[in-house]
Order: sequence, then structure tokens, then C-alpha cells
Amino acid sequence: MLRAFFIGRAAAQAIYEQVGNLVGETLAAVGRWDAQQREVLRQQIQQILERAAQEEQQTIQGQSSAQVQKPLDLQTTIDELRAEMARLRTELKRYRQQN
Repeated sequence: MLRAFFIGRAAAQAIYEQVGNLVGETLAAVGRWDAQQREVLRQQIQQILERAAQEEQQTIQGQSSAQVQKPLDLQTTIDELRAEMARLRTELKRYRQQN
């Protein structure tokens, strides 16, 4: 009977150690997986931020070039309107002279 007690105790300790090792390995694997997922997430966030910065820079450059072009377009429009007004004045003078 005493021998059965020691056999049971040794079996329980062996199982306890195996369970402990299994739990330790599982936790280590979960920790590695978590670290890998965090690294992947960090890399994805970094790529997203880099893309956003590039798009922002392109937008700013596009707006700068559009702002440079707008005065040229505005000036062209003003010149065209002045030319149109001059033509209309000329036509109006011709009309008045005929009547």
C-alpha cells in the first residue's frame, strides 16, 4: 500500500511537470505569435502612414501647381474679356454710325 502511494505521487508529479511544460510551451508559442502579429500590424501601419504622407505631399504639390496656374488662367480670362469688350465697343460704334 505504501508503494502504491509513492507510485501515485510520482505519477502525479510527472503529469504535473508535463502539463507545466505543455502550458509553458503553449504560452511561449502564443507570445511569439502575438509578437509576430504586432510586428505585422506595426509594419502595416507604417506603410499606411507613408502612403498617406506621399498622397498628402502629392496633393500639396498639385495644389501649389494649380495655384500657380490659376493666376495665369485668370489673367488669360481677363485678357479675353477685355478683347471681347473692345470688339463689342467697335461693333457698337459701327452700329451707331450706320443708324
